[in-house]
Amino acid sequence: MAAIITEKFRKHNATQFYESFSEASANVYYLMIGKSVPFTSGTSGGSDDSPPTPADDVATEFYTWDQTIASKKIASTEISYAIPRRDWANSTTYDMYEHNVSSSNTTTSGASNIYDSTFYFRTSDNRVYKVIDNNAGTAYSGSEPTSTSTSTFELGGYTLKYMYTISASDSNKFLTADFMSVTTDSTVSAATTDGAIESLVVTAGSGYTNGTYYAAVYGDGTSQGTSSGAVVRITVSSGAIASFGLTAGTNTTINSVGAAYTYGTVNLGSSYTFSDSDLSSASSMGSGTGGAVAVVISPKEGHGNDAVNELGGHYVMMRATLTGAEADDVLAGNDFRNIAIITDPTTYGTSTVASSTTYRQTYALKLTSVSGTFTADEKISQASTGAIGKVIEWDSTLSILYYHQERYGDYGTNSTTGAYVAFSGANAVTGASSSAAGTPDATADTAVTLVNSNTITFANGYANPELQPDSGNIVYQENRKPISRATDQTEDIKIIVEF
Repeated sequence: MAAIITEKFRKHNATQFYESFSEASANVYYLMIGKSVPFTSGTSGGSDDSPPTPADDVATEFYTWDQTIASKKIASTEISYAIPRRDWANSTTYDMYEHNVSSSNTTTSGASNIYDSTFYFRTSDNRVYKVIDNNAGTAYSGSEPTSTSTSTFELGGYTLKYMYTISASDSNKFLTADFMSVTTDSTVSAATTDGAIESLVVTAGSGYTNGTYYAAVYGDGTSQGTSSGAVVRITVSSGAIASFGLTAGTNTTINSVGAAYTYGTVNLGSSYTFSDSDLSSASSMGSGTGGAVAVVISPKEGHGNDAVNELGGHYVMMRATLTGAEADDVLAGNDFRNIAIITDPTTYGTSTVASSTTYRQTYALKLTSVSGTFTADEKISQASTGAIGKVIEWDSTLSILYYHQERYGDYGTNSTTGAYVAFSGANAVTGASSSAAGTPDATADTAVTLVNSNTITFANGYANPELQPDSGNIVYQENRKPISRATDQTEDIKIIVEF
């Protein structure tokens, strides 16, 4: 069956996702980090140098929770529509906007979809321009544009349209090596005209009579085919129709843009060309051949009315920053290898959707009678119960041991039976490589104040994670090479989702 998913459907889905952060019944989104121990072929698969691709299955979602260290809420101010980053550079050939790009009408660069082409660019001062005409596919030659005019203008041999400026805040948050934020400038939007004809594609031909001619644009526009609709001003020089531009007398130009066109044609026959813009005095262009003037149809409501739609903003970028220990919840004494986005998780032991900015997702032990120093990622065991885990971080000042129990043998389960056993009771816990040892403090039944004034509540020396494991829905997963954390470090994490 011949069918496609359209750009409008992609943008619709992007919009629904974008709005879900701030609408009346908004979802709550958290960035989760996890996987402190290395990837190995015998457990999670892959290696730290070649992380495995996460599987889209139930098992992987469960495992993600097992390995999660912490989470941070993604605020509605930390998301943006995004488009591929395309930077201006002189002597570069850019594509131009056309309304009918397809496999049979490719762009200058060969793209068969306008949104895969280079029909816009960003300047060094974060202004974004759409290429209305690229001078028959030649390289831009001139200075960097700076104009913020709501009208099209010529520079570097190109016809350009100012679209918007990326704000300093958005540049800091959402400008990456490959993507940039996209917004609609209200001033530009207010100045647009629906269905205005703003560019032409000219085939020069030969043998025409030199001079200046006017022709109506036929089609479905307001007053189409008359001087009250769109009218083009045609310049013939050396027998050829001059290419489209904005300079009357040198270029073929648009004399009046008209309105409400969704298609249009220009007839160059002797009874359709005139010597005046009122189209009152017929004037033949002569017996030339091969020439044509084709109109380019503007996007709905005109160029610049909706930059997000016009430039292909079917990407949504999410951003979260992790600064140090984030009030003690995001441990800074280990690295992480997994990033996930989860919607609407609940707090531990409840059905209440989480709302705090950060959450710790490790188990914790308040130890007493400690000897030695536990080390990150080492195996810990409780011989009396058979419990096994891996150290996330050891707080020697407060004698708190943060740990995980992953589903692999000697990581969190018995290597022979595969059984999971939770740590429990006042039974000694020992580090396999450090030989450190301590006993869960059965008298620790109160909140302990941590270094950054956050608290953690123990029951008989044990503390659970702050989010209910396996709650909510994981909508994004990514495995990376290890990222080390430190108390004086900030990780700026950006996730781009394409719809």
